[in-house]
Amino acid sequence: MDPSHQTKLLSIIVPVYNMAGEGKLARCLDSLLAQTILKLQPGRTEILAVDDASTDDSLRVLRDYEKRSGGVLTVIASPENRKQGGAKNLGLAAAQGEWIGFIDADDWVSPDYYERLLAEAERTGADMAGCDYSLVDHPTMTPGERVPNNDPAQAGMLDKNKYQLLLLDSGSLVVKIYRRRIIFGDTLAPCPAGRHGTGTFPEGIFYEDNAVAATWMLRATNFAYLPEPLYFYYQHGTSTVHTLSESNLNDRMEAGRLLLAEAEQGGYLEAYRPEIEFLFTNLFYRNTLFSAMAGYRTGEGPGERRESVYRFTKRLAREMRDAFPRFYENPYYRERIDAEERGFMELQMRSQFLFYIKYRLLWKYRRMRAHA
Repeated sequence: MDPSHQTKLLSIIVPVYNMAGEGKLARCLDSLLAQTILKLQPGRTEILAVDDASTDDSLRVLRDYEKRSGGVLTVIASPENRKQGGAKNLGLAAAQGEWIGFIDADDWVSPDYYERLLAEAERTGADMAGCDYSLVDHPTMTPGERVPNNDPAQAGMLDKNKYQLLLLDSGSLVVKIYRRRIIFGDTLAPCPAGRHGTGTFPEGIFYEDNAVAATWMLRATNFAYLPEPLYFYYQHGTSTVHTLSESNLNDRMEAGRLLLAEAEQGGYLEAYRPEIEFLFTNLFYRNTLFSAMAGYRTGEGPGERRESVYRFTKRLAREMRDAFPRFYENPYYRERIDAEERGFMELQMRSQFLFYIKYRLLWKYRRMRAHA
């Protein structure tokens, strides 16, 4: 979009896929339409709800809210399922706001969430603003378990040290708002829908935020942080993080590959090699390895062929070794990964067979102890 044609202060993008049940989608939309910023600055906020080819009543719910929103909410219906990255890109292609925020369709926010973030950004001159979130397992506006999404040491005018801190712990991207330049780069124009460019979301995979987080953090110049839980993260069994499958593990690996490609294409790999190497090690290798060894399920569709855990983890280790053969010498590796996991990872680098047998024996022993 040509910046001269921006007509909104804020664009809120909501990717939606099968969220009509149990009132989840309605709860999210109600919280957005109750935002105080809508009354404080009428006509300057847009809500872009992108239905990602839902198979339940989500699109009908969205159309109903669109009719009742007074022009605030616009529904974008994708004819095909593109997963969250694709849905977010459709929203970005339509976004007119100087500021852009995201919210998951099963979460909700406090009534002054966007007002507070925008005010803090204006007060500090920031181009990225965020807060903490609250973990809840039922509908409520009373904060539950507070989770710090960032740290005060990361806030303010950003220098090399703060960039390093943000790379290592960027926090959830949905619990922030961004000036559009951070997402689109210097052009300020969105990547055409259906394509992935540096800084926009990859499509067709989960864990899409991990692929772009580093690019976004390094495009910011000033970060405003409110250490308050204004975003409500709803924990339930169908969340992506609670659904472990071979397909999800492969998506996580792809997100790691894309993270590395973003760093190379964005020109910051060498300047921040230790940080990027550790992020890749953690996302692509460590998290995937121990998730796979804990056991994953199939069920993505009839005829799906499951790769054995042994073969999967062997392939994973081989690619890790090709990307960063001496990852275990990374300065963050010993600081941030516990000794037992380090021992297993380094054993696998020496022998897949010994790693697999030792891990399985330990897993079996601990399960027997837990049921004794």
